[in-house]
Amino acid sequence: MSITIVICPGVHDPDLTESFIAQLQVAKPLISSQKKRSSPTDSQKLLIFPAQTSSAYSPVHMLEFLQKHCSRQSSLVLICFSAGVVGGAGAAWAWQQLGGKIRALLAFDGWGVPLYNSFPIHRFSHDYFTHWSSSFLGAGNDSFYADPSIEHLELWRSPHTVQGWWVRPNQHQRTTAATLVNLLLARYANLG
Repeated sequence: MSITIVICPGVHDPDLTESFIAQLQVAKPLISSQKKRSSPTDSQKLLIFPAQTSSAYSPVHMLEFLQKHCSRQSSLVLICFSAGVVGGAGAAWAWQQLGGKIRALLAFDGWGVPLYNSFPIHRFSHDYFTHWSSSFLGAGNDSFYADPSIEHLELWRSPHTVQGWWVRPNQHQRTTAATLVNLLLARYANLG
């Protein structure tokens, strides 16, 4: 079964999102904040929410975007960063309430955002403190934190260079943020 990957950027330079996507093993964007791209692979489509023209932290704007570009039969994986975690988490909940399918939500530095839902949620944090303190608002499933700590924007700009810990129940494993994202995308693409 195919999945649609929805990128929900924060409030930052769009080049950071392009850099993030370049490090992942996904299709080229169908709808980008800047221009249309080439066709996706058979199993994945990629959409980028236009955060520079709509409010990244608005679930209403994000939901309108999903309604315009996705069918309710699509299985969605949302990858959100910073303010985009607010909009993405709210829109994912609403999409599911309307009968849509959410495969997973990957939240990058969604500090202070409560993340509880019936679909899998994975937190990625730029340092241990953000990882630890965010867990009080929903630890989610497999998560990641950078070690050594890095700057907030570096987590989004260069996930392939961000070393840290993949945290699972009773297990920690060294990896990069990009490696874990790619592993999770493969997992959710193969659920069928």
